[in-house]
Amino acid sequence: MKRQLVWYLLLFLICFQFSLHSHTERITSACQQRLVAGVCQAAWRPAVTGLPPSRGYRGDAQDDTRGDMIEIPLPPWDERPGEPTDIKKRRLLYESRKRGMLENCILLSLFAKRYLNTMNENQLQQYDRLINEPSNDWDIYYWATEAQPTPDVYQGEIMDMLKEFTKNRNHEQRLDAPGLEYLEKESH
Repeated sequence: MKRQLVWYLLLFLICFQFSLHSHTERITSACQQRLVAGVCQAAWRPAVTGLPPSRGYRGDAQDDTRGDMIEIPLPPWDERPGEPTDIKKRRLLYESRKRGMLENCILLSLFAKRYLNTMNENQLQQYDRLINEPSNDWDIYYWATEAQPTPDVYQGEIMDMLKEFTKNRNHEQRLDAPGLEYLEKESH
């Protein structure tokens, strides 16, 4: 019933707008539009109040149950015990550079450039777990910048090195991931 009333009212207003436009020239077009828009909004509001509200992005609202979110399961991180060290270093370098967010691409690729070739097998395993097991790159970033506490499973020598590296005590300019030219210099 309310919807029919609203449609009749809208039809009336459209006809009214055309009659105003054709019979009187004293009312400007902008004034007509404001009049019609105001009446339409006032008439439409009561009819739509019974409808369920549409869901939009609200950020981290406290009342959001996130019941409509879809979790995409990621394959579990698997340790690669038989992987040769040189292959592991190359893989970790690639994975440090190709992240889900630019901040970690820059941070982890510069960290890898500085420390990856000096890491022992235990450190390589810690680094591998740190950058590949968490499903959210923001978690790694927040832990490295100490915005959030690091879970015990990732706390260790490598995380301490990454946190210290992130502080950038030498005030280096870190605007982009490093080029790969340094790899050729190291291989000669």
